[in-house]
Amino acid sequence: MTHRLSPLLLLLAAAGACAQGKPKAAPVQQVVKPPVAQAWVDLATHHSDMPGMAGALGQMMSGGGLPSLGQIFGRGDNTRGNTFGQTQGGFGFGASGQVMDTAVFSRANRGLSEAVQAVPAESLLAPSLQLLAPQPEKPSYEPPPERDEDREPQYEKPKGKLLLYWGCGEAVRAGQPRVLDFANMNLADVQRIMVARGSTPQGARSQPGVPAWPNKTDDRKVPAGSRVAGEHAFSGQGIPEGFRFQIRPENDFMPALAVQRNPSPSGATLLRWQPLAQARAYFISAMGGKPGEEGGAEMVMWTSSELPDTGFALHDYQTPAGLERLLKEQVILPPATQECAIPAGIFGGAGQGGPGGGGGMLRMMAYGPEQWAVHPPRPTDPKVAWEPQWQVRVRTKSSYFALLGMPGSESGAPQEEQAPKEERKKPGVGDLLKGLFGR
Repeated sequence: MTHRLSPLLLLLAAAGACAQGKPKAAPVQQVVKPPVAQAWVDLATHHSDMPGMAGALGQMMSGGGLPSLGQIFGRGDNTRGNTFGQTQGGFGFGASGQVMDTAVFSRANRGLSEAVQAVPAESLLAPSLQLLAPQPEKPSYEPPPERDEDREPQYEKPKGKLLLYWGCGEAVRAGQPRVLDFANMNLADVQRIMVARGSTPQGARSQPGVPAWPNKTDDRKVPAGSRVAGEHAFSGQGIPEGFRFQIRPENDFMPALAVQRNPSPSGATLLRWQPLAQARAYFISAMGGKPGEEGGAEMVMWTSSELPDTGFALHDYQTPAGLERLLKEQVILPPATQECAIPAGIFGGAGQGGPGGGGGMLRMMAYGPEQWAVHPPRPTDPKVAWEPQWQVRVRTKSSYFALLGMPGSESGAPQEEQAPKEERKKPGVGDLLKGLFGR
């Protein structure tokens, strides 16, 4: 007996087959446009036992020339003379105290030359900051010499070594240091020792089309006790109306880092500090030199990382995601950390730089929180395009600088290890620089 399907059942079966074979619709991709205006506010707190020396070294190492005696010893007008870039501080050296760099950019006016930033009264800079963009430099042309002089090139084999140590502890760990011999180095040796984890995204910048503060017109320094939490606003030609935002209290200036440095019986240098409530992580490094073999000098580097790392990329702001990754890798120290030891003998004699040993520069970073503000907020409906009018990024950090092995630089050193008061000599600038570079 033959059974026939009704036309209705055949139609339903065909519809089901078509539905099963039909591909699923792709999720809607929301259209996201860049903000019309973008602003950056970088906040830093620098502390040093020798603030004048820290700033002077930073000026020299960043190509600013020799500092004056007034700069080294902190003389002159302490309320003016602020320059852009102090939040980076040049190799981690910065003027002691609170510093701020701020800048704004408008896609509606890419030639923006000036702007105004309203700041809260508690900043002690109210009512506003004047932001200026530097003018483009005219290219200079120098004609080539009419005749090149023939000179026989002279080659001299480099001398010296670079030694890399890492990890907190009173004794040098097995397998350390990694050594780069300048006389026999090759690319593999360089790559093995020049490891630099971390990535610093660019924040506030001073360039044509990007007005920034401080500048030559408004070069006020951030007064001691300044608080920038509260309402800020940017205005200028091409900057959208209503560019107002709140810096949260937890994103205000961080407290200063205060580090105690004490020699241990083993010869290690014990570092202790009070944790900062805003700190997300810490990083410490030291660099110095000591006499090497056959007249060559040895440059010595140490970092608090559990992995070999020079730390070159870590003495600056890091993204929140970057901090999480570096904490998992144990490259940076957790926020609850309160102490770390520089192993004995790395920089020479007991106390890391005594007689017969070299000096060392000690630097420490406390990474603070980051804040983003954007208007209008991102629509929850992916079909609605997101067209922000403005966006601002606020970054925070606190840094510390000191010289290892200098007389009087260690806190709480045993009395018997110090010379009698009448015999102690206050180090001069030349002595400090000699101790720093092991010369």
